[in-house]
Amino acid sequence: MIAVSAPALTLNALCKSFGRPAVDHLCLCVQRGELYALLGPNGAGKTTTLRMIAGLLQPDAGSVQIFGIDLARDPAGAKQALAYLPDEPMLYDKLKPSEYLEFVAGLWGIKPEVAAPRALGLLEMLGLAPHAHELTEGFSRGMKQKLALAGALVHEPQLLILDEPLTGLDAAAARQVKNLLLEHVRRGGTVILTTHILDVAERLAERIGIIQSGRLIAEGTLAQLRALADVGTDDSADNDAGGTLEDVFLQLTARA
Repeated sequence: MIAVSAPALTLNALCKSFGRPAVDHLCLCVQRGELYALLGPNGAGKTTTLRMIAGLLQPDAGSVQIFGIDLARDPAGAKQALAYLPDEPMLYDKLKPSEYLEFVAGLWGIKPEVAAPRALGLLEMLGLAPHAHELTEGFSRGMKQKLALAGALVHEPQLLILDEPLTGLDAAAARQVKNLLLEHVRRGGTVILTTHILDVAERLAERIGIIQSGRLIAEGTLAQLRALADVGTDDSADNDAGGTLEDVFLQLTARA
């Protein structure tokens, strides 16, 4: 059962090795209603971390709690509030978007009369409504990425985890996805995403965590990270003052 006062996500000393440590005693806490960006260089452990949160990888040590539910002890209960979108989502080429969303909603036990208008709303927000009755095998990468996001949102998860959600999207598609994520947060949802597009994290994220070699090396608002990196002179909450997130990121990862 979801704990009313628990954070959306808590990682306690999470570890995973593949010959060498990929995630090394990672501790993280993301509050409800946050849009949190998890950043790091290639090989820092971001995708491995997300896959453990989603229950696709078994940690070597440590724990994952989703809204206070321990993932190892009650995986079904923890995953009920969760949706995970990998960087290479899988779709069914012979299904139409409307059929795909109907199928996903059915897996979550959502009644057709509830799922249908919800699916249509998502397709409209993502600019896919004109293609609702076309086979997805003819879709571009960006269209497939947006449909996969609609599938992740169709059961209205409280926690949405996205691995590089904007990869391969043009400017218009990226704007649609960003608007949908912000709307999800405005409605009380929590979003955790990884991205190599630092401008996206700078503009969207309320808090940012930076990991390197599987460890959290810095965390906070952009203003707080600037202070840690000694980049810029403004310590206010104005994210347009002082150094960019790219400046901060390069400074902090170079020190670690």
